[in-house]
Amino acid sequence: MLGARDKSYSATDANEAVMMLNVLSAVERDSHLTQRRLSRDLGIALGLANAYLRRCIGKGLIKVGQVPLNRYAYYLTPQGFAEKSRLTVEYLTWSFEFFRRARKQCSELLAFAGSLGGRRIVLFGTGELAEIALLSAGEKEMEVVCVVDPNAREDRCGGRPVVPDIAAAVTLCGQAGLDVLMVTDLHDPQETYQAVIAIAKAHNLAPERTLVPDLLQVVDSRKRSSEAEASGIAAS
Repeated sequence: MLGARDKSYSATDANEAVMMLNVLSAVERDSHLTQRRLSRDLGIALGLANAYLRRCIGKGLIKVGQVPLNRYAYYLTPQGFAEKSRLTVEYLTWSFEFFRRARKQCSELLAFAGSLGGRRIVLFGTGELAEIALLSAGEKEMEVVCVVDPNAREDRCGGRPVVPDIAAAVTLCGQAGLDVLMVTDLHDPQETYQAVIAIAKAHNLAPERTLVPDLLQVVDSRKRSSEAEASGIAAS
């Protein structure tokens, strides 16, 4: 279950389920859609759209039929309709639980950053988590300068500018410079986290000024390194 009955369900797993739901919904709306249009509508690469379709076909959720002009038509099977209904219910449950957890964690992290004197924040990753972080920042009277996302399709997120890289974010920050960095990427949080750690180090930001909500379930490489060093010392 995506929601309260499975607290360990990661944001990445939920995104996978949502993508499957989106594919099934797209096929239900139009059986004659092409993989290229599915790719465009879902905002994913053509190869990934093909992979999701093949996965649904392999699970017996979608069947393929031949139509004139050497094209294919996709249809939901009875199992596909049942799976779509199940995923819809789980998505609604997960969405409510996600919002509750994300709002609490963002609020706590920003309160901590505020206690360190942090007031200007740069988010990394657009989407639902970024919008929740923006709400929490407003409540804490903190300023989100911008959202960094090289893959964003929009130039605004929650009313704040979206920029492609850290250089553009630094320009927007001006003389005040970087203050607090927060990972809000739901698609590849681990990779984004590693990039943000490098950025923080390059700009001499203390580790505690890099914020990562627990729900993203990233592995803290800095903590692992420290533990490995400590183990080495203990072993010697």
